[in-house]
Amino acid sequence: MDASADVLERTLVERASHGDHDAFAELVDARLGPTFRTVLAILGDESDARDTTQAIFVQTWRHLPALRDPDLFAAWFGRIVVNTARTSMRGRRRRAVREISLAGLTDGGELLIAVGSAHDERTASNDRLERAFERITPDERQCLWLHHHEGLSLAEIGLRLDVPAKTVKSRLFTARRALERELAAEDR
Repeated sequence: MDASADVLERTLVERASHGDHDAFAELVDARLGPTFRTVLAILGDESDARDTTQAIFVQTWRHLPALRDPDLFAAWFGRIVVNTARTSMRGRRRRAVREISLAGLTDGGELLIAVGSAHDERTASNDRLERAFERITPDERQCLWLHHHEGLSLAEIGLRLDVPAKTVKSRLFTARRALERELAAEDR
C-alpha cells in the first residue's frame, strides 16, 4: 500500500472501531474479494468459504474496538482470516456426494458430455492443479496461497500465522514438495 492508502485505511479503522458502519463497510468492500479467495483456497469448498468469510467480518466488527494500533490492522485482520479458516476446517463435516446417473437425465446426459468435451488443454491443466491442491493439507494450501497468490513476503505471512519468517520458509518448502508429489500422482 502507498502512504495515502495507509492513511485512508487507518482513518477507516479508527472510525469503524468507534461504531461507524459506513467506515466498516468500506473496509469490508476493500477486503471481501481477497478474503473470500484466500478462505476458498484454504477450505476448498465455496459454501464453507462464504460462511467462513462472513464469520471473519463479524469477528472483525466485534473485536475491532480492542485493536490498540490501527496501523496494525492488516496483520491483525490476516490473523483473524487464518484462525477462522482453521477453526472452520476443524469443525467442518465431510459431506456425502450424491451421484446422479446420466441415464436418469431426460437427454441421457448428452448435453453434459458435449459441454465436457469442449475443455481445452489449459482447463485440463488447471483442473489437474486444482485436484492436487485440494489433496495437500489446509496448512500447506494456506502457505502456498498467501505467498504465491496473495504475494505476501515470508515476514508478512509470519505475521499472519504468528510464526517466524524462517518457519514460514520451511513450511513453504514442505508445501511445494507436497504439491509436486500430488501433481506427479495426477500424471500416473
